Amino acid sequence: MTRTVHVELGSRRYPIHIGSGLLEDPQLIASTLGGRHVMVLSDANVAPHYADRVLAALGERVHALHVLPPGEAEKTLARFAEVMEAMARLRASRDATLVALGGGVIGDLGGFAAACWMRGIRFVQLPTTLLAMVDSSVGGKTAVDLPAGKNLVGAFHQPSAVLIDTDTLATLPDRELRAGLAEVVKYGAIFDADFLAWLEQYADALLAREPAALAEAIARSCRHKAEVVARDETEQGERALLNFGHTFGHALETEVGYHDLLHGEAVAIGMVCAARLSARLGRAPEADAARLAVLLDRMGLPIAPPPGLDPERLLAHMRLDKKNLSGALRLILWRGTGQAELVSGVDEAEVLAVWREALSG
Repeated sequence: MTRTVHVELGSRRYPIHIGSGLLEDPQLIASTLGGRHVMVLSDANVAPHYADRVLAALGERVHALHVLPPGEAEKTLARFAEVMEAMARLRASRDATLVALGGGVIGDLGGFAAACWMRGIRFVQLPTTLLAMVDSSVGGKTAVDLPAGKNLVGAFHQPSAVLIDTDTLATLPDRELRAGLAEVVKYGAIFDADFLAWLEQYADALLAREPAALAEAIARSCRHKAEVVARDETEQGERALLNFGHTFGHALETEVGYHDLLHGEAVAIGMVCAARLSARLGRAPEADAARLAVLLDRMGLPIAPPPGLDPERLLAHMRLDKKNLSGALRLILWRGTGQAELVSGVDEAEVLAVWREALSG
């Protein structure tokens, strides 16, 4: 059974198709494309499994496959330039389509390339990781990283369609699956207490990759994401809530150089830190922070930062977060489960205390 969720953006409305065997449906893939030129962007982990299926759906179109090394460390301006050169070799016109086949790195980088080639062309997301399925493939946030911080160079550029083939999760390493579950938990934490309770009930089924449980978790997550994006496409208000845990998490990723922590792992630690800061500031119950930590730990995710990091350096990375205004920290905190909020002017001393507590074990 295929489920479809729509992102309602007026004339730019687009579908998120969720189901088994979607990459085996050439008509569905072909229906998402524009003109005769197609660039398929993937990485060396994903392409050997799925690229041939996508290329077979392109028919007589003029196409190219560009394969990047895997990993967050490849989401750079240099790799972006490499994709631009590949588009030039393809002689892609303004009605071309870029197809992003892979995880969040490929989706983010591919979407940014599509936003920039000839000032914007069509692109399609074919996410193959759980994290990309429930988060980065939906909503049109595209970017690359700099040494100074994550996602600092980018653009809002919505896809024309998102095709989530749940069969691709069969080749996903266990660690990547757990990292994706962090983003799933996030939706329950910030929007939907009932969903968080459902995740507590079905945690073992999700870790065992039971198809019905995974499809339900993906669909519910995408529905939350689609509703928020429709109301606040460019993150002027409510959409910022989706960054719960991300300011802490991005600081960790930047400090360790995008190598030692997966994005979802960093977000899991960040959500625990944000919940503990909320409790420390008297905004939320400590019991809710503890409940969140227990669920993330049960899903095999880290809930404390790697030892030996400098809390002052982590705080410095947080000062470069895109949500900050006029040099003052703005963080996504909560009033407890299902009640996130954007808080301005957060006292840096309190943030530093949370980092020190987390690093002390």
